[in-house]
Amino acid sequence: MKKFVPVFLACFVCAASADENPFFNGYENQVVFNLGIGTNHGFLISPPTQFVPFAMGQFQYSQPATFFRIPARMSLNVFQTLGYGERYGWDWRDFTIPIVTVSGDISLVTFDNWNLFMGFGAGFQVQQNDRIGSKLIFGFKVGGAYSLTDCSALEFFIQHMSNGNTAPENNSYAFYGVGFAYNF
Repeated sequence: MKKFVPVFLACFVCAASADENPFFNGYENQVVFNLGIGTNHGFLISPPTQFVPFAMGQFQYSQPATFFRIPARMSLNVFQTLGYGERYGWDWRDFTIPIVTVSGDISLVTFDNWNLFMGFGAGFQVQQNDRIGSKLIFGFKVGGAYSLTDCSALEFFIQHMSNGNTAPENNSYAFYGVGFAYNF
């Protein structure tokens, strides 16, 4: 697992032409502001049930990339989770933790004003807790972006974060969210 992260990130080093990249529409930089609400499921793609008093805010800075000639974006992500109550046997206030990750998203399908994507990432949370059991954290994301203009888009996503079986506790954070992307 330790060898996987550098190899995965190295795949995103090849710069892509921003003119051909549906994330960027001809621009070279992107910022995304995301908000999400948590679910209690540990599935990679959580069903939209068991919503919990747990939210996240995320700032993401991205640049164009390719992944095996597929248009992609590489990103630096800063998350802040916020727990505000108890549910399903967890005190979600215990998981109010900053998280920093690097990630890569690939464009799966584009049509009309839509870009469907999938992404993976790795990083760390500032403190370890009983739910994740590790500071090391891995992420998976699926979503769609709807272009509002050439330089802005709305993103809808499902985000999963876990320890990737690197610790005995194998629960996760999962979020349904919406974001605003701005290209410049």
